[in-house]
Amino acid sequence: MLAKRKMQSKELAEKIGITTVNLSILKTGKAKGVRFETLEAICKVLECQPGDILEYKKDEK
Repeated sequence: MLAKRKMQSKELAEKIGITTVNLSILKTGKAKGVRFETLEAICKVLECQPGDILEYKKDEK
């Protein structure tokens, strides 16, 4: 979605009020969870739905 909106991670992080490091953790899928307010802010800025940026992956355990 960032590429579609021609936006860099740094700009998105600034607009939603989180650090670029935390955004990177979200982007790489290493986050244990995401706050709904953060998800809402991302969707608002990128003009998308949660399903456009989230993907379910079965736990490999």
